[in-house]
Amino acid sequence: MVADADATDEVRDFQQGDGQTAADGKSGKSDHDDFKRTGRMMLYVRRFCRRPSAVVGLIVLLILIFFAAFGARFSQWSYDEPDFAALAAPPSADHWLGTTVGGSDLYAMIVRGLGRSLTIGILSSICITIIAALVGTAVAFFEGWFEHVGMWLLDMLLVVPSFLLIALIVGMAKGGSDWIWLAIGLTAFGWIGYARTLRTLTLSLRDREYVRAAKFMGVPSFTIIVRHLVPNLGSVLVINTVLGVIGAVNSETSLSFLGLGIKAPDTSLGTLLNAGQSVVQTSPWVLVFPSIVLIILTFSVQLIGDGLRDAIDPYSRSGGKAE
Repeated sequence: MVADADATDEVRDFQQGDGQTAADGKSGKSDHDDFKRTGRMMLYVRRFCRRPSAVVGLIVLLILIFFAAFGARFSQWSYDEPDFAALAAPPSADHWLGTTVGGSDLYAMIVRGLGRSLTIGILSSICITIIAALVGTAVAFFEGWFEHVGMWLLDMLLVVPSFLLIALIVGMAKGGSDWIWLAIGLTAFGWIGYARTLRTLTLSLRDREYVRAAKFMGVPSFTIIVRHLVPNLGSVLVINTVLGVIGAVNSETSLSFLGLGIKAPDTSLGTLLNAGQSVVQTSPWVLVFPSIVLIILTFSVQLIGDGLRDAIDPYSRSGGKAE
């Protein structure tokens, strides 16, 4: 009798379960409704955060940016205010990183130089990306003679001695505007090779169905380029923009180190390295501290670029799919 009662209870529970399942089916509910879709941007952020080195690089870069923006408020000395009582003085309580041969506080000069180098690097990288994206996609989009002429012009511009021309452009600057002309010069010659690369990537996009449909509907060419082609290269553009900051900073440092970039009374990391290399034996801190800052900046941005590449790459080892 006990077994019959248990069997009756199991049948009753099974029937109630079937009824509940049928009710859920009628109401349109399923277990899949409990899952929320992950947006593409959120997926990239999660993949980026799964890479500890990339997060460390981002934190270090933010610290450097904060240091360049607000570091001058923590010092009693200005970059253009020399202390003639402490010429080539080692690090001390008054001058945390020492002074240069002219008595300038090295901490204040590094803050100013880092801010100037970052400003030039960020502005140049963003402008280079915009110009290269528009020109590269346009050369690939307009086929025929336009593409041939565009590629011929790009190949001709690649052989132009850009380093010398940038030096001449900056040399003509006056009134403390040399950093602006340096950013313009780096932008004017930095987009050419990048545009050729984007043109190659665009060749696989110009024959897609949505591009053909837009052409058939009479959408203007510029609208197709801006709305369809450039956004589909967004991952490449983001990565190269970040890494382009380091390229621009290194170019600025090289020009300023040779005396062809930023000039006194303004300063940058390149001018500090130029000043330090002549007194490295007597005042090594003048060269060591700017070099450390430049290395940390380069390394942090490189870590960020690697993290973005892994986050955006669809074949990345960081799992997950965007819907």
